[in-house]
Amino acid sequence: MDLYEYQARDLFAAHDVPVLPGTVAATPEDARTAAEQLGPRVVVKAQVKTGGRGKAGGVKLATTPHEAALKAKAVLGMDIKGHPVRQVLITPASEITEEYYVSILLDRTNRTFLAMASTAGGMEIEQIAAEKPEALAMVPIDPAVGMDEATAGTIVAAAGFRAEVAEAVTATLKKLWDVFVAEDALLVEVNPLVRDGQDRIIALDGKVTLDDNARFRHAEHAALADVQTQVSLEARAREKHLNYVKLDGQVGVIGNGAGLVMSTLDVVAYAGERHKGVKPANFLDIGGGASAEVMANGLDIILGDPDVRSVLVNVFGGITACDAVADGIVQAFRLLESRGDPVNKPVVVRLDGNNAEQGRVILDQANLPGVFQVDSMDNAAETAAELAAAGA
Repeated sequence: MDLYEYQARDLFAAHDVPVLPGTVAATPEDARTAAEQLGPRVVVKAQVKTGGRGKAGGVKLATTPHEAALKAKAVLGMDIKGHPVRQVLITPASEITEEYYVSILLDRTNRTFLAMASTAGGMEIEQIAAEKPEALAMVPIDPAVGMDEATAGTIVAAAGFRAEVAEAVTATLKKLWDVFVAEDALLVEVNPLVRDGQDRIIALDGKVTLDDNARFRHAEHAALADVQTQVSLEARAREKHLNYVKLDGQVGVIGNGAGLVMSTLDVVAYAGERHKGVKPANFLDIGGGASAEVMANGLDIILGDPDVRSVLVNVFGGITACDAVADGIVQAFRLLESRGDPVNKPVVVRLDGNNAEQGRVILDQANLPGVFQVDSMDNAAETAAELAAAGA
């Protein structure tokens, strides 16, 4: 579960990570009141779970409470990379002397934890890695040791922090490790970590991803769930017993078997690089023995996602016969049309394996509008990405 900045800030504060005070506002008047308490100069920050807020105009400086209300009015309701802004965070403006980057994450490839740090903060981590790879220190963390003084010191030295701030950054890293461990996080990131005009080290912006597999240990994390934006699709999917996860993309993906779906996500992502950077919009595994009804339910869920511009159905028939999948696609089209909401997005279908030929015949005979049958996974991903890009 990804958290909003204000939620990450609250977790940081609970573990003594140095942060600025802040108030969440859902209306311009709330922003005015917050600025009166925190001002005179404040920053109005859009609360969305994506990067690039500043470039999109979602972070604004205000010098008076009245101006804070006006800036909040301009930011609230914005769409930033497909994420509507429903709240803003009001914090005191900070005099920034230097900006840094630090993060702790689960390194799945090497089955350990990894700390990353750079003195080139304020940039997206991908930009740092691409433009200044030598400026990004990456230090594995021994799970048996954790972030002790020596490990934190190694990270600080590897990133090239100056002696004047080394001690404070070391202490902050140890506290961020406390957040990472105590909250069962997969990612704790601060960008930027800043040195202000009084030489204080402050976590000015935070990003936290919590491990949903550990939620049984954290009843309090339920309050952090983004009910307004996440529950509708994922709750509907759970009600239909579908293994569905919403992602930040435009190509809906349906497959049978977790391994095949994960491979499909990768192939779609690679194809999307050639087509305006489109990405997978979801993970949806209909399972190894899915019926036509399950296929229809899955397609119904994905087409209900306003971010989806095209759909890729990638099925290798084994236990799940391809003719049953094809029947499910036909049923889904008829079901949605009967509701007065006919399918108006392209659906790319790749069938292979058990009864694949029969499935292709069923789709040909149904002559469904907007359905494209493709013979391979690579070609199917390419077609779906191209159609999604064309629908932008």
